[in-house]
Amino acid sequence: MDQLGYELEKIDGGLSDLLLALSVGFDLAGQMPPALDQAAESLDHLVTRARAAGLLRADGRLVPLVRQAVLAATPPYRVREAQRALVDAFTAEGRSLGDVARGLARGGLRDPRIARALEREGDNVLAERPALASALYDEAGAAGSDELTTAARRAQAASAVGDLDGAGRILDNLLSSEGAPDLLRGVDVAAATWAQRGMLVRSAEVYRWLGADRTGPSASLAAVAMIGIGDREGAETMLKAPGPSGSPTLAAVAVGLMGEGISASIAAQPTHALPALIRASDMMTASGSSIPLPEVPAALAALVALHSGEPAVADSVLDDALAGEQAGPAARPRLLLLRAWTAMQLDRPDRARAAITEAGACEGGLAPRDELLFDALEVGLARRTDDTAALVHAWQRARERILHVSVDLYSLLPFGELAVAAARLRDSARLEPQLAEAWALLERLGDPPLWSIPLRWHAVQAAILAERPSDLAPHASALVRASGNNHLASVLAAAGRSWVAVLAGHIDVDAVEAAARGLAAVGMTWDGSRLAGHAAPRADERKDMARLLACARDLHPGSVVSVSAETEPVPTLPAVRTTVRPSAGQPADAGSEGAVLSPREREVARLVLEGKTYREIGAAIFISPRTAEHHIARIRRRLGAATRSELLAQLRLSLGEEASGPP
Repeated sequence: MDQLGYELEKIDGGLSDLLLALSVGFDLAGQMPPALDQAAESLDHLVTRARAAGLLRADGRLVPLVRQAVLAATPPYRVREAQRALVDAFTAEGRSLGDVARGLARGGLRDPRIARALEREGDNVLAERPALASALYDEAGAAGSDELTTAARRAQAASAVGDLDGAGRILDNLLSSEGAPDLLRGVDVAAATWAQRGMLVRSAEVYRWLGADRTGPSASLAAVAMIGIGDREGAETMLKAPGPSGSPTLAAVAVGLMGEGISASIAAQPTHALPALIRASDMMTASGSSIPLPEVPAALAALVALHSGEPAVADSVLDDALAGEQAGPAARPRLLLLRAWTAMQLDRPDRARAAITEAGACEGGLAPRDELLFDALEVGLARRTDDTAALVHAWQRARERILHVSVDLYSLLPFGELAVAAARLRDSARLEPQLAEAWALLERLGDPPLWSIPLRWHAVQAAILAERPSDLAPHASALVRASGNNHLASVLAAAGRSWVAVLAGHIDVDAVEAAARGLAAVGMTWDGSRLAGHAAPRADERKDMARLLACARDLHPGSVVSVSAETEPVPTLPAVRTTVRPSAGQPADAGSEGAVLSPREREVARLVLEGKTYREIGAAIFISPRTAEHHIARIRRRLGAATRSELLAQLRLSLGEEASGPP
């Protein structure tokens, strides 16, 4: 490079001017700087000399190494003169500076024309490519643009790629400035950022600060935030404000439908909520925009579907939104976690795990709001697989997580799941403040059935697990009262009655089976199978026990199915061969090939190693305690184990890495 620079210093003025012009971005096919028109040699002759010297490629562009050497060897003031001449030429011809502007800004040129060009480029890609927009705004700042002027847009770009801290710092400066430019956009970004942090109450506050008269097209977003924290009157005030004039865009239509849908969801008859929110999701996906939102339309639609007992609808909405990359990369983790939640409800744990893994791998990580959902999913999956060790571990993480977020309408499902787990682990006191906040929120909204019924069902389950009938009564009564006008409430009320009867020892087989299948029909397959499986060993007649066990197995077969099970066969697990240890006084048979445990016996053996009792084993795999006892006796005979400690040792050796849990 040094030698090349030394050689370039020997070049005469005309050729030197040509090389400098090409180095800063001039093109032989366009206008060249005036200095070359006044050169002693014609442009064609200069180009011929440059090619002959190996400085130009055949297409008329400089060899990259030559360009670097020219810029390094030329005094900075001459480089800046040439760069400004380039901007003058583009401006005179009415040409877009485009990529030339980026190169000039990176090269250190400060020029308002460059700054404006980069701002325009950033605006053009902000909705669809926020990461690129962020880079363009930074380059515009380097070229001399006013940072306060672009603050709202820079914050939007940062928020859209998941940089909540960066967006927050920009917004602090913007919203504290008197006469802040682009204020509505800044407020929308602030509201979206607070919502992702799990502090929706701050989202509502920033819209209140702005005022209904200034929300304009964001009135529906303000309503989503306010209804989410229980401020029904505030939401109504926002929605009554005059709407924007002009033809609405796809994104604007989606936002308007969000307001309509979420308002309908808190009505006594919320029949219009789900259709409006599904249309909002469709329109937002079609728009291709990643505008700042307190909640994504697909997420709202999925939450309303889940609260309505329609997990399959939620799954379909989420699949469409994910396929269409709704609301950009920042929304993807939340949509994936909600997909995992629907899969968990639909008793598809492998699909749930796959979605959780994909969400955790998303660039930018999880926002605090989504970390709560992630932890609640881990708790829910552990509870549904009776994995006590995993449940304890997941609960320990979740109980710390809840300290970082506040309760809102859109987080009731994870808090409900955590309430049941806390009751099972005898740790309900930790969640009492959050649950009290949830009930107060629902009361402020008039106890809307769509949102309150699933939480009441969680409260019923928690009361049963905690053996606190006084806590159960008000929620069971509320479900019964709502059952006349709400199908999900009627199903849950029937299931609640069956659970209470089963625990009291009164088994009505027809009622239990109907309740279990009713739960499955509203997307609570695991709950239904659990009810039938719990009732089975308490039935008086053997035929009733068999019938309930068959119902439990039918609803929850317990088979492990891969995510691609629709297109690929499910492989069967090979039989485990075990070495038989001779019992006392019995010689070992050197030619023995060992005992083979059946798949069911392996399943029982794993539960034995986890320390389960006969009753717990039966409940886990839907067999009676007596059948579990027979399985264990048969396993002991096959392994030749004379004592329990011998049996456990043999099982650990036999199952190897499949065995887990405490002895």
